Amino acid sequence: MKWISFIVVLGFYGLTAQAAPVDEYLGQLASEAKRDDPSFSGFDAKRGKKIFTSTHVGKRGKRISCRSCHGKNLQADGENIFTGKHIKALSPKANPKRLSKIKKMKKWLRRNFKDVYNRDGTAREKGDVLLYIMSK
Repeated sequence: MKWISFIVVLGFYGLTAQAAPVDEYLGQLASEAKRDDPSFSGFDAKRGKKIFTSTHVGKRGKRISCRSCHGKNLQADGENIFTGKHIKALSPKANPKRLSKIKKMKKWLRRNFKDVYNRDGTAREKGDVLLYIMSK
């Protein structure tokens, strides 16, 4: 069932020109997740929401979540809590440049997982978070 949801979401976002890179990256992540866990059955935006909203002792020993910088409304701009740097809206619905380049998605997912979780995210976690972001 989850795999069907994944395909439906990919199909929906595949209708927009900027979605092709995120679809490609989600395919790469799905292959990696299946390799890591043969029982992998697809990404889930609900798991992505939990990952995105849960609070952890992260960078500099501070309790943070992804929302600490990106806010509750992903269609609005945010601000880095450590540097004060402006962050443009994370939702591709509000900011068409989001999720438009695989290299940037990899860079920011890696960096943000390290900031919040003090570790790299798994392929499944990254895919779940991407689906959550795409749903906003």
